[in-house]
Amino acid sequence: MNPLIRGSTALAVAVLLALGPASDAGAAAQAAPVVERTLAAAPNDTAQALRVVLGLSVLAVLPALLVCVTSFLRIIIVLSMLRQAIGMPETPPNPVLIGLALFFTLFTMAPVLQSLDEQAFQPFMNGTLGMEAAYAKGTAPLREFMVRQTREQDLALMIELSSARVPQGIEDVGNVQLIPAFMLSELRAAFQIGFLIFLPFLLIDLVVSSVLMTLGMMMLPPTTIALPLKVLMFVLVDGWALILKALVGSFH
Repeated sequence: MNPLIRGSTALAVAVLLALGPASDAGAAAQAAPVVERTLAAAPNDTAQALRVVLGLSVLAVLPALLVCVTSFLRIIIVLSMLRQAIGMPETPPNPVLIGLALFFTLFTMAPVLQSLDEQAFQPFMNGTLGMEAAYAKGTAPLREFMVRQTREQDLALMIELSSARVPQGIEDVGNVQLIPAFMLSELRAAFQIGFLIFLPFLLIDLVVSSVLMTLGMMMLPPTTIALPLKVLMFVLVDGWALILKALVGSFH
């Protein structure tokens, strides 16, 4: 119980007893047990209010957390590069790609989220775990996931740029260095996968351009012929399933 709240309530009761008439003094004395029950129940109400505030704060920063500490970054970049490689910058539309990325992020992060829920969120909501302990237990599964995906070179670069002390182990690496190193590694992995995706579509563009030039059809844009061929090839090889399966399997 906050000492200020307890002190203010006690002061109000004392003033009522001292300044009120005799009849009011009896009423104040009868109200004293009610005040004590209110004081006893106040800690639970305060803890519940803190939980609500914490939940709203997490919801406010959830988009940033989704990009910074999950597999969403790699998945959405690969899907965006796939759309560019096919040659349809607006198809599939952004909501479709974001929806796919969210679901596959959920698939890849399911073990981490389950551990976070069992070790930190549920004990905290039940009141059996304090805020600091819940934060420590909740960040442990996320840190383990990020460490598995992060290259040592990227982590060393972030430690150097932040002018931090050289850590003796991974436990000494702060989240300030680990999170940007994880994002940098995710960007590198996404561009590597995107490069491999671009190659077959680039080959189709080159073949179509060579054929049109050989036939003397200089005025016909190569994309007019190449785009249907790329879509046809992508559908025939079941490209969506192959790429999404490879994406999920690329996480350690």
